[in-house]
Amino acid sequence: MRNLFLFLLRYRAWIVFIIYVVISCALLFNNNPYQRHVYMTSASRVSATVYDAAHSVTGYFHLRSINDDLQRRNAQLESEVIALRSKVDALELEASADSLVVVEPLKQYDFILAPVINNSITHPYNYITIAKGEADGVKPEMGVVDQNGVVGVVNVTGNRYSRIISLLNPDFRLSCKLKGSDVFGSLVWDGKSPREALLEELPKHTVFEPGDTIITSGYSAVFPEGIPVGIVKGNEHNADDNFFTLRVELLTDFSKLSTVRLVVSNDRDEIKKIESTSNK
Repeated sequence: MRNLFLFLLRYRAWIVFIIYVVISCALLFNNNPYQRHVYMTSASRVSATVYDAAHSVTGYFHLRSINDDLQRRNAQLESEVIALRSKVDALELEASADSLVVVEPLKQYDFILAPVINNSITHPYNYITIAKGEADGVKPEMGVVDQNGVVGVVNVTGNRYSRIISLLNPDFRLSCKLKGSDVFGSLVWDGKSPREALLEELPKHTVFEPGDTIITSGYSAVFPEGIPVGIVKGNEHNADDNFFTLRVELLTDFSKLSTVRLVVSNDRDEIKKIESTSNK
């Protein structure tokens, strides 16, 4: 209390001055309409300036929360886009299942449809990646076809994805024969064109004509007999007098692969077990 009294005593002149100023302003603005209008206008401008500055300051501090909200919304939109893409892929697979024609030799087999997500045709050794894996029933050494013919064989499987060794790979050899004939040879890609391959080791007495159809021989547990592979284009020069080689135009257009079918053979495991049993 004593300090307050000393404060008022020390600044009594200023306090009296402020009181007079306030009383003078009140008398001036209350009794003169013009001065009151000027005061209200000026006060409004000052208030607006203060409010604007306060809004800018508070808005700056709110930017972080706004940014966090935008990030959450973007994440939600991305999740919705991924879900929609999955639905579109599933619908495309269903449409493909309805439209793909199954050749006669594969009538008794089941299939796993898979979208192609990566495919090379220009490398020396080409592979195909599909968005189906062990969780979908895919196993190594499953044959792979499309609506036209043979595509390759599954060689690596993951939980959700698998890799196919393409027919356009020198490491992949396919037992084939001329349709209507019992002689067979090995189809192999020579790396020259993604639309052509060679049918090697055919006996010299084999009779053929350009335009004849090449089919699988059935001498494996991967592909049954009779799946179309290609069309004979002509004879290739071969230094071996006992065998000759045919150049084959492949039926599958590897540059346009989008959906493939994995051949599910219920007898494959039994056949492989019998073939791997050693003679005693």
